[in-house]
Amino acid sequence: MYKPEFATPGASTQPREIVFALVPDYSFIAFSSAVEPLRMANRMRGEPLYRWRIVSAGGLPVASSNGLLVQVDGDFSLVDNADLVIVCAGEHVQHHVDKSCVAWLRRLAQRRVPIGAICTGTYLLACAELLGGYRCTIHWENLASLREEFPDITATSELFEIDRDRYTCSGGVAPLDMMLNMIEAEHGSPLAVAVSEEFICERIRGKNDRQRIPLKLRLGTSQPKLVDAISLMEANLEEPMSLDELSRHVGLSRRQLERLFQKHVHCVPTRYYLELRLARARQLLLQTTRPIVDIAFACGFVSAPHFSKCYRDHYGIPPREERRLGRPPAGVVTAGRFRTGGHG
Repeated sequence: MYKPEFATPGASTQPREIVFALVPDYSFIAFSSAVEPLRMANRMRGEPLYRWRIVSAGGLPVASSNGLLVQVDGDFSLVDNADLVIVCAGEHVQHHVDKSCVAWLRRLAQRRVPIGAICTGTYLLACAELLGGYRCTIHWENLASLREEFPDITATSELFEIDRDRYTCSGGVAPLDMMLNMIEAEHGSPLAVAVSEEFICERIRGKNDRQRIPLKLRLGTSQPKLVDAISLMEANLEEPMSLDELSRHVGLSRRQLERLFQKHVHCVPTRYYLELRLARARQLLLQTTRPIVDIAFACGFVSAPHFSKCYRDHYGIPPREERRLGRPPAGVVTAGRFRTGGHG
């Protein structure tokens, strides 16, 4: 519906062209959250402010992580110019990066085409070496592995980052907020707010809004001592604190801390801490090519055999076997160093 109050007198009617490059197993909710604000902005303004194309490797339909197939407009290599190119990825992104995609992204950068990524698409930009000197972000589950794989990149935990001609977004519904911020910058706050209201979105989040639900809400309790203890655990995975150290820092006795954990998270603090370290190790195991022994030390285990035993006891599979089953096929680019095949 045309709403004249959102018209901008004298504004250019040339639509901004955005190209979405879909990678297999991309996040459907992240992709749709990026496209729909553009559609709604056109509708609310009554003119085409934005137009978009969808491309893929080989110009073939691409299955998202939920199995839905999306038809595309052509092969990504045919795109040599646009106002913005956004790489859309999701699960197992390290399995879906090939040299032709990396080369295409580099060609776009050489032409000074603004480039972005949503969800784990940031990993592909890192593989193409397009994030040096830029701030970027990625889904919180992949943040640790991105920092491990590309230590020279400034990867933040922000909801999204717009740094000059690089647009990166954490995923989920966060692309909605990134696009709303873009619409606001280009066409004014009234239009961005109107689009937000059409999607029953009570407010437009900024880049500094947190990705994750606050810890006390995730735990389902407002116990400040428990929240403090778990926050300390999460901040000290490589060199785990002893139970006595944790107790001193939160101002409780060891017995009091144990009772607090038993009551609210139904396990002892040492078990909870171990599971946090194992979860981080699993992220690094499946998302990077880092040697298993390095992962063990990075997550606070005294030796690789001890790590393997704890991992197998918790997940029911040894870490080496988990990596073997989850590794990419030979010839796939898996890291900024362009290794091929898997690393066991």
